Amino acid sequence: MEQVQLGPEDRKEGKQMERKNAWKEYTEAQLKELENVNEAYRKFLTVGKTERECVKEICRQADAAGYQSLETVLETGKKLQSGDKVYAVCMKKSVAMFQIGKQPLEKGMNILGAHIDSPRLDVKQNPLYEDSDMAYLDTHYYGGIKKYQWVTLPLAIHGVVVKKDGQTVEICIGEQEGDPVFCVTDLLIHLAGDQMEKKAAKVVEGEKLDLLIGSMPLAGTEKDAVKANVLELLQKQYGIEEEDFISAELEIVPAGGARELGLDRSMIMSYGQDDRVCAYTSLAAMLEAQDVEKTACCLLVDKEEIGSVGATGMQSHFFENVVAELINLEGEYSELKLKRCLANCRMLSSDVNAAYDPLYAEAFEKKNASFLGRGVVFSKFTGSRGKSGSNDANAEYLAELRKIMDDAGVNYQTAELGKVDIGGGGTIAYILSLYGMQVIDSGVAVLNMHAPWEITSKADVYEAKKCYEAFLQAK
Repeated sequence: MEQVQLGPEDRKEGKQMERKNAWKEYTEAQLKELENVNEAYRKFLTVGKTERECVKEICRQADAAGYQSLETVLETGKKLQSGDKVYAVCMKKSVAMFQIGKQPLEKGMNILGAHIDSPRLDVKQNPLYEDSDMAYLDTHYYGGIKKYQWVTLPLAIHGVVVKKDGQTVEICIGEQEGDPVFCVTDLLIHLAGDQMEKKAAKVVEGEKLDLLIGSMPLAGTEKDAVKANVLELLQKQYGIEEEDFISAELEIVPAGGARELGLDRSMIMSYGQDDRVCAYTSLAAMLEAQDVEKTACCLLVDKEEIGSVGATGMQSHFFENVVAELINLEGEYSELKLKRCLANCRMLSSDVNAAYDPLYAEAFEKKNASFLGRGVVFSKFTGSRGKSGSNDANAEYLAELRKIMDDAGVNYQTAELGKVDIGGGGTIAYILSLYGMQVIDSGVAVLNMHAPWEITSKADVYEAKKCYEAFLQAK
């Protein structure tokens, strides 16, 4: 290999590998736009605490922006043309949005992909029981959590109960002024000597993450009187009985809305920012995209936190099937056109990265960590240790993205997820890459990732939206 000598200018250029703080260069107009973006984002976080709630809000915004459901388009039999806006929903938990570009679909799409599920506690199918005059809901935790973080918090119940006659009852308790909240209890410090000796993974075990929901007995009832009172309240308020839990999807999440964090109000603290921070900024960019050359796509899916499995996860054929329908609406469908379309796509797998925390510096390799306030994060590879389970983006694709970002004035940084031998993580990137498309992980740096309350920088939210806008407009 030929040896290359670096001159002074090259070495000077190398110093810029440490990315600057985005706040330092904003104009008054940009700061105003930044605040508007983040205000809308906080509202999205507050109304969308489950996948179903996110999809409902996404569809509301899509309808307002002139999108039509795929079902409606299929009913009309109208062929798709450049500028048409279409969305498809999978089981009310995943959604794919498309703005048809000037080029045929066979030439590929620019795809923003994120997930809208978050770590939480799920209510089991036979959950309600009474013990020592207290009523509980039995739960099963979903996704990677530190179980001890979920005790003693005010919690809310969100979800649906579907009755045998097909009626769906929406449940949301703990969010409105005057609502009761719920709690997972913990052992008082005075009696916790043995508990404090346990490893963190065992301090609170999964079977003890049950939700305390009542303590008042039903008058005139002897056996399980507190449980009976809870069931009577559920019947009066929601028209549901105990067996309806079998066909229910109820999620336990922290109670309360997204808040500004810091005396300078520069950050956001909220439940569910992994990965709704990337989902919202992708949605916002998609809704503002206009006159795109290549078809723009925003793909927001479920089940990423448990391996992207199931009918609503990225490993399902939902996305592929919808693209096949679009190709058929564009002209004459063929499997070859579908394969060419998917292979010619470019994608940003929009997912969060771990923000550098100086209080836990030992977990990070600082030169290759992401920082709050330094812009959207690109991760060439994810996986763990020896890049196991990773999508590893091509250098040519990274170079292309660098130009798109620089031309659009987007602040960005590159990062890995912690030190090589400590941990790692995955996204939906590797699944889409199986089609042969160009895929890279990009997203927002998060403090407290996977905790009940996570932290992001308003600057990074703003830069992520700018990044996704520039990407969708790229030719």
